[in-house]
Amino acid sequence: MNEIEFSEPAWFCVRTQTKREHIAAGYLRELEGIEVFCPRLRYRKATRRGTVWWLEPLFPGYVLAKFNLMEFERAVTFCQGVRGLVRFGSEIPSVPESFVQVLRDEIRGHVNPDNEILTVVPALECGDEVEVASGPLAGMHGVVVSIAPAAERVKILLDFLGQPQAIDMDLFSILLPRRPIP
Repeated sequence: MNEIEFSEPAWFCVRTQTKREHIAAGYLRELEGIEVFCPRLRYRKATRRGTVWWLEPLFPGYVLAKFNLMEFERAVTFCQGVRGLVRFGSEIPSVPESFVQVLRDEIRGHVNPDNEILTVVPALECGDEVEVASGPLAGMHGVVVSIAPAAERVKILLDFLGQPQAIDMDLFSILLPRRPIP
């Protein structure tokens, strides 16, 4: 980067304290002249307490911030919840504006524009081959026959005792098929 690039606001990767990305983002937003982007994923996960919603950062340990490096480097570095800026030696690389814009557009397509939370839902279709992850049938493979998304249940056709059997199961007790990223 040269001096001209330092004087223009640009996106930078800010390293945060462990599991405090949203806290660091909140404090950075309080500083005038700094724009922050802290995308998070919201998904359901099976636990011993049952199925619960989890909220995790898209980039664990990092947030993106747009600011004038010459003017705000010190304020950002010493902000609460921040460990520092990502550096390569003595150089602080900027993140391309196009990368941040693509991320924002993708998240806006799924949620409220003011919200940085992307809700992830299982992508399952009839005919998908799945594996039972928990319970007495763990490890068995079957084919999805029907899906009841409101009840979070699926009906799976398993080969059990030499015959095909349709078993009704909890959506979160199966391993979903891997799909290629489009």
